[in-house]
Amino acid sequence: MSERQGSGAMAGNKKTSGAQDASKADVPEDFDIDMEDPETEKAAVAIQSQFRKFQKKKNRDEKS
Repeated sequence: MSERQGSGAMAGNKKTSGAQDASKADVPEDFDIDMEDPETEKAAVAIQSQFRKFQKKKNRDEKS
């Protein structure tokens, strides 16, 4: 089993979620994203590509 550095209460992370709660309050409940928009698709592909690179690097670092 791989070991990860913990975060949150178990690792002693004392960050409060106050800042996160404030940012959530600014977002309207019914915002709509057009999933058919070509710009949305490009953004999704870019995000997925960066995430895959991150996962590869993470897995490579865990093995060494």
